[in-house]
Amino acid sequence: MIKYLFVLFIAVTISSCSPYQKALKSEDVSLKYEQAEKKYDAKKYSKAIRLFEQLAPAFRGKPQSEKMFYMYAQCYYKTEQYYLGSYQFESFVSSYPKSEKVEEAAFLVGKCNSMLSPPYSLDQTETVKGIEKLQTFIDTYPNSMYLPEANAILKTLTGKIEKKYFEIAKQYNTISDYKAALVALNNFIDEYPGTPYKEAALYYRLDSAYKLAINSVPAKMEERLKNAKAAYSNLVKFKVDSEYKAKADEMLAKIDEELKQFSK
Repeated sequence: MIKYLFVLFIAVTISSCSPYQKALKSEDVSLKYEQAEKKYDAKKYSKAIRLFEQLAPAFRGKPQSEKMFYMYAQCYYKTEQYYLGSYQFESFVSSYPKSEKVEEAAFLVGKCNSMLSPPYSLDQTETVKGIEKLQTFIDTYPNSMYLPEANAILKTLTGKIEKKYFEIAKQYNTISDYKAALVALNNFIDEYPGTPYKEAALYYRLDSAYKLAINSVPAKMEERLKNAKAAYSNLVKFKVDSEYKAKADEMLAKIDEELKQFSK
């Protein structure tokens, strides 16, 4: 037991006297920077962050500050601290616009924000922010080597927004609020004409228009039946062999049957 305690004491003593620990406690900026760079190169990013946090106030405006703040931002990115990574990369872009690293940093601003994007069913504030940052990057660096990745991430984020708004519109149909469903689905189709959810949106618009029509008072039924028939035409025009074609055809048959009473 005594031997074990002795070994533990020696290990703690050695650790507390390591160059890294000395740098943390030291007031010597050069020593801190040297150790921070070593930890960064060794990919020990969490340890490097502790030193960079101490160095940041003293390094602003210094010759080595550009490299230091780039490594500092990368440490947050590498340790998946994306809020802080985004902030540090954005600060880097603003502070060092002529840096050879500015293009990469601008890309990583958007990428960090994209990593904060939650599932589509949750609040999409971070998703929207990621889209905005990536679009700014693409507009600023249209020939960037990071462009393919930026476009791929942007497509994913945009798809998430589209799915959220589609599901919201579809939900109105599910809860039988057909008027609200028609408004939401029309807005969705207008705003996202190239969406992969367009076929489904057109079907649920037809379904909502059909159910609204057949449950209407006589005075409103004819016009709503005609609107439903137009919704059917839009669906089959968009995709003749739609997966919803059988259900849509059933609705059309009932619409035509109901319309007969108004042609007498």
